[in-house]
This record gives sequence, structure tokens and C-alpha cells, in this order.
Amino acid sequence: MASISLAVAASHAPGLTGWFDKAPAADRETVRRAYDAIHDEIAAADLDALLIIGNDHVANTRVGDPWDFSFGLTDRHTGPDEWFKPWLRVADYDLRGAPDIAQTLFESVRDSGPRVRGVRDRLRFDDNVSVPVTMAGLAALDVPVIPILQNCTVPPVPDERVCYDFGKALGRAIAEDLPADARIGLFGSGGLSHEPGGPRYLEIDEKFDRWYMDLLAAGDHERILTEATFQRMEAAGSGGTAELLSWTVVLGAVGPRPCTDLGYVAVDQWRCGVGAVRWTV
Repeated sequence: MASISLAVAASHAPGLTGWFDKAPAADRETVRRAYDAIHDEIAAADLDALLIIGNDHVANTRVGDPWDFSFGLTDRHTGPDEWFKPWLRVADYDLRGAPDIAQTLFESVRDSGPRVRGVRDRLRFDDNVSVPVTMAGLAALDVPVIPILQNCTVPPVPDERVCYDFGKALGRAIAEDLPADARIGLFGSGGLSHEPGGPRYLEIDEKFDRWYMDLLAAGDHERILTEATFQRMEAAGSGGTAELLSWTVVLGAVGPRPCTDLGYVAVDQWRCGVGAVRWTV
């Protein structure tokens, strides 16, 4: 039986790379420590593939016909996309893919309920993949990556129950359909509270963020699904906070268990609550 050998989640706010120095030194240090811990966990996990589940900012799907989840099936993943370079300010990266593993998982979950597709062309990456790649130093680790981009913004959005069940299907596929010695990592990329381009663009709902992080730490998944709904996320920041549904996918895959809070900061200059967690798997 293959194993989930690592499970983490972290914010991917573009301010973490584009405007990092605008934050107070103590907040920058908190984020550095969190992402350094994620780097060290990935380095120690000896992974055959790292699945990065992150939202798609309508760069790879049409507004009128959005896919719920898109698997990157290519043997290389490059970024950032040219359009996003000026505000991300990250170095170009070229990551190994894991096309055989990606294909197997895609085929295993494509009939699990949501609209799931496999993409053989190279996906366009903005902060969804570029920020975790940069902040966690993934290019230097040379771990094979499988991006899974999900719709968190275009109605009808797959809600918390759909995302959790998709995560459960993904966890079963990892356990049952991959080689017995395969070691797989999960990285939920997105959140916390922010409202890009909306009337609350300059606001962070720190109360929501800390409440959500405490829920995760307690590990009661039924309570999380009942209380941390898509609607509740939207209330904390429309069009942005629901990126936390990528964390919900990881929750479904690893099953009910508590996690460790790696740190949280609310930095106005970054326009987003920033936090990270690690599950013991």
C-alpha cells in the first residue's frame, strides 16, 4: 500500500515574494520559519511525487466552462507564467513532473463526482504554484511535482463537502492504485482571508483566520465541514478566502487528525492572512 508521507498547507499570497520586505521583521521571520519547516519536511520525506493542490485564477480554464479540478500530466512544469512575473518577482523554475503517477491518480478519481480533467499541455502558474515553489525551495529539492488546480472562484464552486470527498477519493487512489512503495506528499496552497480587488481588498479577517487555524489544530473534521463552509469563507473575503478549499482536499485525503500550526501573521501590506500547518501522517 502506497503512503501519504507528508501533508502540509500554506498561504501563497503574492506579497510573500513580490512585497516581502514591506512586512515587519518579526512577521517576515514567522513566515520564513514556517516555509523552512515545510522545506525540511519535504526534504526528509523522500517523495516520489508532491501533489500541489492550489486554486486556478481562471488562467487555465474558461469562466463559462470551468473545470473543478485539473491534473497536470506533463513531465516538466515551468513557471511563473510570463504575465505574472512583474508582480510575483520570482526566479524562473523548471520542475520534474511525475506523469505516470499523475495519470494513475487522474484515472482513479475522474469519476468521483466533480468535473476532473487531465491536462497534457503545460499549465500556466501564478502565485498558486510559484509562491510555494519559491518559498519552500522546491526547485533545489528536485522533488517530482503534480499540480492539481481547482476552481475556487467561478460558480458553481465545488464546496467543502465536494472537496473533502474528492480528497478522500484521492487518498484511496494513493493507497490502492499506486505501487506499494510509493511515497506521496500533499501540499494545500492558498488562503487565508483576503478579498482580491474587492471592497475589502485592504482588510484581513484575522478573527476568522485564527478561528480556522484552531479548528484545524483540533482535528474535528465534521466540525470543520459544518462550520468552515464555502459561504463562511466568502464572508471572510470574497473571491480569495475560499482558496482554503485546497486545504479541505488535503483534510479529506489524510482523514481526521489534528495538525501543527506552523505560524500565522496578518500583514496589511501583503493583503492576505498568511499561515501554514503540518499534519502528522
